[in-house]
Amino acid sequence: MDIDPKPVPEFLAQQRDEVAPPSLQPLFLDFEDYWERKLWHQLTEVLLQFFEHPESAPQRIPLYKNFVLTFSDKINQLKLVTLGLSASRQCKDNQEALEFLTSLAAKVNKPDSKDAYVYGTVEVARVKLLLRDLEGSRKALDDAEKHLETFDSVESVVHASFYRVNADYYNAKLEFASYYKNALLYLACVNVSDLSSKEQQERAYNLAVAALLGESIYNFGELLLHPILNSLQDSEHAWLRELLFAFNAGNLARFHGLSGHLSKQPLLEQQSKFLREKICLSALTEAVFRRPPHDRALSFATILEETRVYPEEVEHLLMKALSLGLVRGSIDQVAEVARISWVQPKVLDKEQITNMKQRLLDWDESVNKMGAWMETRLAAPAEV
Repeated sequence: MDIDPKPVPEFLAQQRDEVAPPSLQPLFLDFEDYWERKLWHQLTEVLLQFFEHPESAPQRIPLYKNFVLTFSDKINQLKLVTLGLSASRQCKDNQEALEFLTSLAAKVNKPDSKDAYVYGTVEVARVKLLLRDLEGSRKALDDAEKHLETFDSVESVVHASFYRVNADYYNAKLEFASYYKNALLYLACVNVSDLSSKEQQERAYNLAVAALLGESIYNFGELLLHPILNSLQDSEHAWLRELLFAFNAGNLARFHGLSGHLSKQPLLEQQSKFLREKICLSALTEAVFRRPPHDRALSFATILEETRVYPEEVEHLLMKALSLGLVRGSIDQVAEVARISWVQPKVLDKEQITNMKQRLLDWDESVNKMGAWMETRLAAPAEV
């Protein structure tokens, strides 16, 4: 849309009387009043209020180009980008939005407004992602990240925007571990209750799939404790939430009971062999965790029973667990025994907490018995 040559007061009057709905018309009087008095902060706030209103959509681009840009250097540049992003959503297609946002990012690319530049550049990356320009999106994200690393502090909205788009990039590339990390960082920057139910379910679904398929993700604790996962309850994807808890507990029976759902997600179905190995590793760490530290020498036969792998797979499973850092210890191939000295901590469900409670009670009982035995020995008369 071309810039309207009308003077600002005439342009605002025309927009107010001919285009704006009655509920928004009073704001145009504020626009003109604050503009004439050069009260830029107050003007910015009332513009943000206007742009956030759903009924303002048809007027956002005209107002931005014919009004906001006339004093854009006088207002907070981060808020200028916020106004620009709101206006860009009314572009006719992604290509037009890309041109709009590229111009916006270039406009705020100044030494004293690098946070605004990052914010705009991340949105450029988002639109390039929509256009399937993955290389261009990555280049823009790397540029934004380079500047982010130099900031001592920055508004959470900037970090949230970066992590959100970075996560979407990795999701498009099917790089599950990187997606998982960035998606959780994004959720740490926002209030989950502010997200729509649809977005909450979509994020939870993608995170669950990434957790299961990430080759370096064997501890789901942060996700299992996150309220975003509750959005899957009572939904068609509730089985995915249950599957995560089954993996965390190394519950093979529960895994096999839920495996029929894997066909609902092509990526999970294609990686069924990897998922089997992952649940077996989880079953192994759970078997170690259930045992007290002084009783963690597991025979190959015990591991076979706990993990249900084939006999020829036991040693490979142990070496995999050691190489991934899930356990520490040694393998005695001759005696067919694995001596485990450490197991990776994990988030516990109610059943696991009950088991730990029982272990503590058993330990307390054994300490009491030892104390009673020592008291008896000390009270006994010394032998001559």
